[in-house]
Amino acid sequence: MPSAGQDIASVIKKQIEEFGGELSMVDVGTVIEAADGVARIHGLSGVKYSEVLSFPGGVLGMALNLEENGVGAVILGDYLGIKEGDEVKSTGKIIQVPVGNDMLGRVLDPLGRPLDGKGDFSSSDTFPVEKIAPGVVERKSVDQPVQFGLKIVDAMVPVGRGQRELVIGDRVTGKTSLCVDALINQKDSEILGVYVAIGQKASKVAQIVSRLEENGALDNTIVVTANASDPAPLQYLAPYAGCAMAEFFMSQGKDVLIVYDDLTKHAWAYRQMSLLLKRPPGREAYPGDVFYLHSRLLERAARIDANFGGGSITALPIIETQAGDVSSYIPTNVISITDGQLYLEPDLFNSGVRPAVNSGLSVTRVGSSAQLKGMKKVAGSLKSEMAQYASLATFAQFGTEDLDSVTKRQLERGARLTEILKQDENSPLPYENQVTIIFIANSGGFDDFPVEEVRRYETEWHEYVNANLPEVMSDISKSEEINEENEIKLNDAFSAFKSTMTK
Repeated sequence: MPSAGQDIASVIKKQIEEFGGELSMVDVGTVIEAADGVARIHGLSGVKYSEVLSFPGGVLGMALNLEENGVGAVILGDYLGIKEGDEVKSTGKIIQVPVGNDMLGRVLDPLGRPLDGKGDFSSSDTFPVEKIAPGVVERKSVDQPVQFGLKIVDAMVPVGRGQRELVIGDRVTGKTSLCVDALINQKDSEILGVYVAIGQKASKVAQIVSRLEENGALDNTIVVTANASDPAPLQYLAPYAGCAMAEFFMSQGKDVLIVYDDLTKHAWAYRQMSLLLKRPPGREAYPGDVFYLHSRLLERAARIDANFGGGSITALPIIETQAGDVSSYIPTNVISITDGQLYLEPDLFNSGVRPAVNSGLSVTRVGSSAQLKGMKKVAGSLKSEMAQYASLATFAQFGTEDLDSVTKRQLERGARLTEILKQDENSPLPYENQVTIIFIANSGGFDDFPVEEVRRYETEWHEYVNANLPEVMSDISKSEEINEENEIKLNDAFSAFKSTMTK
């Protein structure tokens, strides 16, 4: 009521002006059915695809099926408390995740919530989980390398910034270890890392986090995890959330290396959701758009032209095969989307070759254009030599008595190159050390050493050359190539090293 002396007409006028300012329209629906992480909702006529829904108790959901008489939604969390008759509200927001520099060094769930007990973030920025990939005009050719620190990859199957290189192989062949080594090798580079774990055991993710931390790589890496015990909708969301976090850094002109471990389990999660949402099943019960599931994710990896902000995302999707069958549905899908693959072979792994990369079946469609000059020079013939060695080794199993001297020499050299290309876990090698060891091996430096001693001599050579030729190593690192003067110095140094080893 107006106070004494106050004009009642002015009060009424003010109320009329403010009328409607406090009102807001909320689209509301009712749960018809809820089970197995999926809810069918009546109402929500104005909801959008991928819009966030609010269930009772603060549980969030995401609208995926927009039907004539209702909505099919997946529940992003504990669905056991949701029951028939519950009220569901639309939020008007398409699903987003928090992004920011303070997320580096953190372990998060697919909704950007911390899992490492280190508190909340100060950043309030968000990026959409789903985003259209950069167009052709915005992209730039891939001609800068991502150094893995692994000799067999950097020398024979180089990966460039903005590339999508599939890591494929059976279980327990070292796929995750290879990718984690690549992330560890970026600790002193300007490339940031994102590791996305999809459907992995929590204990395995904890081991990877501790491995990154012990090697000093966690500070410039984000870990996004949807564990095997998490609902399928969170596993479905994880790679898109990780990609959105990477896109934030790319928008700032930075380079990012993202690992999706693994997209086989991602496809399984999507198949589970789709069947529960009663979408029509196709081949192997996967829905018809399972190709689009991964293509719209991997196409977001790109190198952006400087006129559009620069930056890049390099994607390493992991696919698990069954008994080496790369011709099955999901592997062939992802092979056709990516720019090459690193094929890890169980027979190599079981015979002690680590990383177990089959150099004959592994390819990169970027080729040596993403290789540094020095590596291009020393590793140019390496792939063909190793391919020849593989075929000769198969033939030589039937006996070596009748082989000519040239073939025997190729077999001896190939056996030593195989040893040189072996590498322990958590031991990425600096570029200059890779170049020098391959240069020495190519020139026959290790031909006189017993095969079983090659790796020991390699380790001692690295220590010797770092101690005695620091200026040469520094020059190779800075210039990224190996000139004639340095070649002479390296040959002289190896002759001196060899004489000390053979005494």
